[in-house]
Amino acid sequence: MVGPIPRDSFQILPQSAKVLFGAKTRRALAAELSEAGVTRVLVLTTPRQVELGQAIGAELDQGFAGLFSGATMHTPVSVTQDAMNVLRQQGADCVLSVGGGSTIGLGKALSARSGVFHAALPTTYAGSEMTPILGETEDGVKTTRRDPNLRPSLVVYDPELTYRLPVAMSVTSAINAMAHAIEALYAQNGNPVVDLLAIEGIRALVTALPTIATQPEDTEARAAALYGAWLCGTCLGNTSMALHHKLCHTLGGSFNLPHAQTHTVVLPHVLAFNAPRIPGVVEKLQPILGADPARGLFDLAKGLDAPTALQDLGLAQADIARATQLALAKQYPNPRPVEPDAIAALLQRAWAGDPPKHEEMTTV
Repeated sequence: MVGPIPRDSFQILPQSAKVLFGAKTRRALAAELSEAGVTRVLVLTTPRQVELGQAIGAELDQGFAGLFSGATMHTPVSVTQDAMNVLRQQGADCVLSVGGGSTIGLGKALSARSGVFHAALPTTYAGSEMTPILGETEDGVKTTRRDPNLRPSLVVYDPELTYRLPVAMSVTSAINAMAHAIEALYAQNGNPVVDLLAIEGIRALVTALPTIATQPEDTEARAAALYGAWLCGTCLGNTSMALHHKLCHTLGGSFNLPHAQTHTVVLPHVLAFNAPRIPGVVEKLQPILGADPARGLFDLAKGLDAPTALQDLGLAQADIARATQLALAKQYPNPRPVEPDAIAALLQRAWAGDPPKHEEMTTV
């Protein structure tokens, strides 16, 4: 794998989305959609968020065209096709994604195929709403693409909608967001502006999580976490990702592992793996995560009862060899050269739930 390129020129992509932020901002949604020329809104949710989706739809009054509640992780093409049928049947000119990465991913897929207006009402910290990225799964393979037009046109961050996000999911969703920022810090096309956003986003999330764990309806903590997710999602939208995201997309798309939980388990191990090649990044993370940021991430997850082992997410030990092979199938930039034995060992530790291990590099 190639190493990072010099970071001597950069561009911040324009943020095409209009963003509303603050408690009760969802009440402005109907007016915002009307101003955008939208007349019929198809609300998208997962099966678990039907009640919330219906409540949001009711607030849209005559503009509510219906609800599709089949969104699921990794954006299966088959689900998108089902949703497209509903979109056409209802004559909707807008999709409103209410939820996290699964629902927002479906909204992106529908908007890309139909050209309808896409608005997002995030209820997790995934950050997908701020990215021009879509990962779709078909026949057990997850394919990711970038296109500025994939960004939702309107994003409404209302921390009150995250009160019901279970603490366990809040933690894994937040660490998923941190993964975007951490990989942005050593991205081949990173830059000083994104670095500032990344550090601020990670700091906000790490600070907010302990309060959310004990006081799930603390508005300030929930708002801080959404703020952090917003920043981390912006980092993801402006840089390319490396080994960590490649591994997680492989594990999710090919082995059907849950998205945020997989990020939570894998991130400390990849950070430890890359650490010898990114001393500057390690130094920036130390004030937030401790002397060994990789171990700090692992301890943060464990201390908040988040998963730390891939075996607990459903990966069989026998799958490690295939996961390694799939992760190495295509070239992609990473600070440290990626070798089969090293990645297999990394995945073995992540599978077992062992703490991240710093290993000496065997190649230059």
